[in-house]
Amino acid sequence: MRNIAIIPARSGSKSLPNKNIIELKGKPLMHYTIKAALDSGYFQEVMVSTDSENYADIARKCGANVPFLRSEKMSGDSVGSWDTVREVLSNYRQMGKTYDYVALLQPTSPLRDADDIKQVFKRLCETGSHNAVTVTEVDHPVQWCFRLSETGLMDEMAVSPYNNMRRQDLETYYRENGAVYVVDAKRIVDSDYNFYGDKCIGCIMPREKSIDIDTKIDLLIAELEMKSENLGD
Repeated sequence: MRNIAIIPARSGSKSLPNKNIIELKGKPLMHYTIKAALDSGYFQEVMVSTDSENYADIARKCGANVPFLRSEKMSGDSVGSWDTVREVLSNYRQMGKTYDYVALLQPTSPLRDADDIKQVFKRLCETGSHNAVTVTEVDHPVQWCFRLSETGLMDEMAVSPYNNMRRQDLETYYRENGAVYVVDAKRIVDSDYNFYGDKCIGCIMPREKSIDIDTKIDLLIAELEMKSENLGD
């Protein structure tokens, strides 16, 4: 199979300025995702999709390819990740290059490593699925969640059958962690394609590797985790 890793790295961020290139243990954040993709050995192309020539230079120094910048249309903060993927695939087709599978790897998941990427592809092969996404167990049981009344009363929890149940007796729920998305390249070019509805498999990652950098606190937690595990050196 011919596979491409697309790492979306739009410049600017409202929550954490320039978070995609902010330093984590002395390296730009995107470095860790680029390294994971290259080390996995699963990709014929590892590229960064960005609207910034500065970001592009940093990406190239980290080992990724940036054959073109994003179009102005794809550079807004409301543009979806799959729209970015479609533009990238279209540009590569014009260059005479096509791929079987696309991996969308968010640069804000620095603790995801090559083994996690390999595991996703392995699960795709084992299950015969078309698509895969990494997930992690939710921090707190969703059965313990509730809405407050207009006056702030906890009426819902008062009548909930779960309010006195132990965590270990509750069914486990998962959430996407944003680390790895793999999709059939021929299918995702359709803007109406249902990624989750077409044999999409969830690949479980541990919580400690599922940190998604969006705030300074996330960055500090990631650095502490890296130091405790001697990662990122």
